[in-house]
Amino acid sequence: MTITSLLPGRLGLGTAPLGSMFRDVSDEEAAATVDAAWDHGIRYYDTAPFYGAGLAEIRLGDALAGRPRDSYVLSTKVGRVILDEVEDPAARELGEKGGLFEHGRPNKLVHDWTADATKRSIEDSLRRLRTDRLDIVWVHDVAQDFHGDEWLAVYESARTGAFRVLQQLRDEGVIKAWGLGVNRVEPIELTLDLDEPKPDAFLLAGRYTLLDHDRALQRLLPTAADQDVSLVVGGPYSSGILAGGTHFEYQDAPAHIIEKVARIKELAERHGVSVKAAALQFSLAHPAAAAVIPGATRPSRIAEDVAALAEAVPAAFWTELREAGLVSPLAPLPTA
Repeated sequence: MTITSLLPGRLGLGTAPLGSMFRDVSDEEAAATVDAAWDHGIRYYDTAPFYGAGLAEIRLGDALAGRPRDSYVLSTKVGRVILDEVEDPAARELGEKGGLFEHGRPNKLVHDWTADATKRSIEDSLRRLRTDRLDIVWVHDVAQDFHGDEWLAVYESARTGAFRVLQQLRDEGVIKAWGLGVNRVEPIELTLDLDEPKPDAFLLAGRYTLLDHDRALQRLLPTAADQDVSLVVGGPYSSGILAGGTHFEYQDAPAHIIEKVARIKELAERHGVSVKAAALQFSLAHPAAAAVIPGATRPSRIAEDVAALAEAVPAAFWTELREAGLVSPLAPLPTA
């Protein structure tokens, strides 16, 4: 089964914000957001133990409890084991993502991509999600943004541990697909060069957006297309700056990004286009893109995402966006 045939639609829900990312999100707000996604027909949900030290998984599991399990697709990630002992969430060493989930649970995070940790992580996720099976499992964050110069050692641990476990589980039919869930292209490029094991897809967050797509277009996406490995686009709003927020790459947006967003917004307004529509439709225009999974913590955002995906965007907008140098000449556009 290919990832494209597995996914129930091109729009899913990313649940990092349900782990109280950036701010303290209430249980009620989180539940209402998942309910809104369900009511709008969204049937693919992505989560991870990392999101609030299990908080997002718990909230998603509670919100989906009682829904027919065969009616939705669920993915989570491996690479972090959540312990019962506690720590200061604000003091965790998370590379470029320090403080991201300081409002989440205080449970201690252990970074571990070995075979045994992968099996334990899956068992723990099943319990938190209140389900008996996972459809897709991503190997989480084996890249430079978390590990700096040590990332290759972490990647090697995952290659000999998590990769092999997930390939075996897929081959046995326990899960339907596996791949990498990362914020950088390099670990995916390495994985696509391996003879074995072979992933089914990858989740790439923040690297195929209106604001950042050049590197992915150089080698990663052509290779993925050649190997029939699909892309799930995470972070299509670049941490919020393309949806009216102030964050880019999980931090306050720098001046040059703010200036670029202003140019995109000005062009969009002249053509009567919402920036959200431009962002989602751009990310899905590449042939390798199977789905896009924006995150949300307010029910109203779900309706906006659904409308943005359906919005009619004139060809002239995309033409002018390209002529203004705001997108790569190599990027497929929705009207191309």
